[in-house]
Amino acid sequence: MKFEASDRIKFATGILAAAILSSGLTLGLFQVGSGLAARAGNSITVTGTASENATADNAVWSLNLNESQPTLAASVKKIDSSAEGLKKYLLTGGISSEQIELGPINSNAVPEYINGNPTGRIIAYQAYRTVTVRTKDVQLVAQLSNNIGTLLATGVNVGNYGPSYYLSTLDDMRPKLLAAAMQDAKARAEAITEAVGGQVGALLSVSTGPTQVTTKNSLDRAAGGVYDLSTIEKTVNVTLSASFKTN
Repeated sequence: MKFEASDRIKFATGILAAAILSSGLTLGLFQVGSGLAARAGNSITVTGTASENATADNAVWSLNLNESQPTLAASVKKIDSSAEGLKKYLLTGGISSEQIELGPINSNAVPEYINGNPTGRIIAYQAYRTVTVRTKDVQLVAQLSNNIGTLLATGVNVGNYGPSYYLSTLDDMRPKLLAAAMQDAKARAEAITEAVGGQVGALLSVSTGPTQVTTKNSLDRAAGGVYDLSTIEKTVNVTLSASFKTN
């Protein structure tokens, strides 16, 4: 196969163009890569944490009364009597009447079953009632909850799952803890950067994690946050991620 002079010129031109294009792409990719490396090399992202112990100052205590009798009237009468007994226990223990909430009475029939099949006969009626205590005296509630056995001994059928203890100061604590966590993050960034001869510059971005309210000195954590309700003494922990410019 023979090439004319014009064909040879076109062929050489094509080879040259391809070489220039290939060189340009290589150079462009190198510059993009260098730019990404420069961005990564000019910033540092660290985690900052802060925690503080706190004492709950609010308590919500829900108690469930449950009575079963042959007739609905007898069941309601018994639940009323049990509610009075529970209320007396609370008042004698130091809870004021304003701190006691009596819920409505609910009831249901208990059907008879034989070999897993209903007979259509009602064998009893159950009545339920919830009594809720709300107070700031968390220590008193804890004491009454621990001594609930004395009430059970009188024949009152009450379910006690323990009080829930809350921090009313949490909203005030959170900004202070976040500020402390930011200082911790900056200190960590400075320690790491200065170790390699650099300096920490301006803050680029920050994101905060959920507040963790745990039992005292606990390491329990959850992605959506933890709020311990079972103990009076708690630890509040916050975490944030901060990115700083480096020089």
